[in-house]
Amino acid sequence: MNIHEYQAKRLLHEYGAPIANGVAVYSVEQAEEWAKKLSGPLYVVKSQIHAGGRGKGKFKELGAEAKGGVRLAHSVEEVVANVGEMLGKTLVTKQTGESGKKVNRLYIEEGADIERELYLSLLVDRSKSEIAFVVSTEGGMDIETVAAETPEKIFTLPIAYDKGVAAADIEKLNNALELEDKAREDGRKLFPLLYKAFTDKDMSLLEINPLIVMKNGRLRVLDCKASFDNNALFRHPDILELRDLTEEDPKEIEASKYGLSYIALEGNIGCMVNGAGLAMATMDIIKLYGGRPANFLDVGGGATEEKVTAAFKIIMADPHVEGILVNIFGGIMRCDVIAAGVVNAVKEVGLQVPLVVRLEGTNVDKGKEILEKSGLNIIPADDLDMAAQKIAAAVKGA
Repeated sequence: MNIHEYQAKRLLHEYGAPIANGVAVYSVEQAEEWAKKLSGPLYVVKSQIHAGGRGKGKFKELGAEAKGGVRLAHSVEEVVANVGEMLGKTLVTKQTGESGKKVNRLYIEEGADIERELYLSLLVDRSKSEIAFVVSTEGGMDIETVAAETPEKIFTLPIAYDKGVAAADIEKLNNALELEDKAREDGRKLFPLLYKAFTDKDMSLLEINPLIVMKNGRLRVLDCKASFDNNALFRHPDILELRDLTEEDPKEIEASKYGLSYIALEGNIGCMVNGAGLAMATMDIIKLYGGRPANFLDVGGGATEEKVTAAFKIIMADPHVEGILVNIFGGIMRCDVIAAGVVNAVKEVGLQVPLVVRLEGTNVDKGKEILEKSGLNIIPADDLDMAAQKIAAAVKGA
């Protein structure tokens, strides 16, 4: 689960991280009221969406020459003008795709005198089963270019989970970021508290870009992105309250109601599979035969007929889907349950695209019989390779 920048900053501030004074607003009237309470003369007006690259983004409705989704303002009047122009518009960035995201809220904060922009993040290093700091002296909007073209400027430091951030780790991070004097002192406080926030709240990513050194020599968190492990949210009702459903795909929200693991992708072949590994393999082999997966969907090992029906409806709700591949290997999951769920869903919502079904495992004969007697135009396949070839060919033929 992701949260907005202003929410992430407030969370880090509770742990003692240095942030600027700021306020989230939902209307022009709120913007004028609260901007007067902030210290000028420099303000920053930031679009709040779950995507990076906001500063270089463009609003669909304002044309290519319009300013981006993060703007400087030098008066309350300029703040209000920017809010009026940005609020309710669709911001398109490298991370949103062409459809963009609607800006429903903005964050206004006091400006900062920036001396240097740095990059800092914490993430789970799965290869080492540890949390790692990733830092660079080249922070700011072009960090992706730095990673691609000059990766030697990025320093990674794994942290032993049973030891936490040791004094030696802090000095390594200070050295990697070339911090001196007051900034170095701030680093000694900041790095451990960020690690504590990360572990306390079961984060999967904490990214501060940029972390700035101000002209007075102090550090400040200027921008922040935080993501949380969905499987741990039951431990954090305070974090769950920060969820913004308007930022999430409606199909993913619907899937979560049924305990389905669904992630929307940009392809045109819908996939329904049981098991995460099998789902990944299914998407890979679809790509091998020239297809493009429209989603990752794992119905799980013990899905009911109701779950399967819901899963099929979610796939069909995607207007980009031009074909569907159902790939089930029945262990705990029974093939007849899958077949019944698919048949019920098709009868309820109709079937306007090719459907290939591959069943194997528990009650496979019963499952195949249900499909055969349904009278529906379902293309059977005996193995995954054949299934992928058939759906790729069917979609191309259509």
